[in-house]
Amino acid sequence: MYSMRVTKVSAVILIGLSVSGLLLFAASRSFEEKPPDNAVVDQQAKKVAVEKQSEPPFFVANPYCLACHVDFEAEELVVDHMVVGVGCERCHGESERHRSDEENATAPEIMYPRAKIRPMCMICHPRADIEHVNEHEVFLAGAETIFDEVMPEGADEVCTDCHAEGHHMNVRSVRWDKATGEILQ
Repeated sequence: MYSMRVTKVSAVILIGLSVSGLLLFAASRSFEEKPPDNAVVDQQAKKVAVEKQSEPPFFVANPYCLACHVDFEAEELVVDHMVVGVGCERCHGESERHRSDEENATAPEIMYPRAKIRPMCMICHPRADIEHVNEHEVFLAGAETIFDEVMPEGADEVCTDCHAEGHHMNVRSVRWDKATGEILQ
């Protein structure tokens, strides 16, 4: 009986030593491995940064508009604003009746006659943010407030002429008076 007990104890000790030895061997191998190359780490960090930039941080309800206005999906003005969480509705209103009208007889809630484009843009892009750009001087000359509808002498251009060249409907099945929303014949 005594010899059997010694054998069991010896077996347990032997197994314990074997497992401990394997664990120590594995641990020592992990310390011997070469640390990752800095170039690989930098590349992985850049990949993560680019992936985060390509994902808009906000949900913008543009899919409602892009269902019909699909040509605006890659348009510069839409993309630039979407990245910062500004969608079509911010400038053109919710336009629920317009987007639900399959006959296209209902105007969007907000459209901009040419004289109202600059004042609308300047609500989010105030004078202090744009006055340092030489090309903007003509927009700011003589304006008393950002809501002035009368363009300064010689200022034939509006913000969307440069910043949204593709943000105009190229093909229209219906035309509305932008001030009243009435259908034009």
